[in-house]
Order: sequence, then structure tokens, then C-alpha cells
Amino acid sequence: MSPSAWYVYLLACGDGSLYTGITTDVRRRLAAHRRGRGARYTRGRGPLVLVWVSPPLRHAEAARQEAIIKRWPRAAKLRLVAEGGDGYGQDTGDRGGGPAGG
Repeated sequence: MSPSAWYVYLLACGDGSLYTGITTDVRRRLAAHRRGRGARYTRGRGPLVLVWVSPPLRHAEAARQEAIIKRWPRAAKLRLVAEGGDGYGQDTGDRGGGPAGG
């Protein structure tokens, strides 16, 4: 049996904040967030809009990429969304550099 694909995703919240998470089923997870059954952070912050999804990854890669993106400043996350990149090729050090150019 092959390992299931995992995805890193970014949601734009109604209050202007961005939420980063991982899942094996983006549609199901977005629906859960919208019903208030997702992460505590997103509850009451609707409407929630899916703004970026990574290509399929292994669980460990998705978890690592999620942690990296969560450390980025907001501007770097917005660049990722605007560029539509895969989240790789960035500064992955602890400086929080974000997508190339950050």
C-alpha cells in the first residue's frame, strides 16, 4: 500500500490573518474549518478562503514544510500565494526568509 499524499495549505481568514495547516484531504479539511470543526485558530475568523495548496508530499515533508511556512513573516506567505509556487526553493533556515526574494 502506498503512503497517502499530504498537502500543506494556506487559508485567508476574514480578519485578514493567514492560517497554515496540513491534511490528506483539502476539501474535507476546509469544510471542517468552515463548520468550526477545524483548528481552534480559525473558529470565528470566517469567511475562510483557500489561497494556496502544495503539491502532494509525504507526511514528514508536509509537516516540515508547514513548520517552515509558519515561521515566515506575513509578506513571505503572501508572496508564496501570489507566485503560486510549491513552497520549496526558499530560505529554509531559521531566519524566516520565505520565498526567494524574501
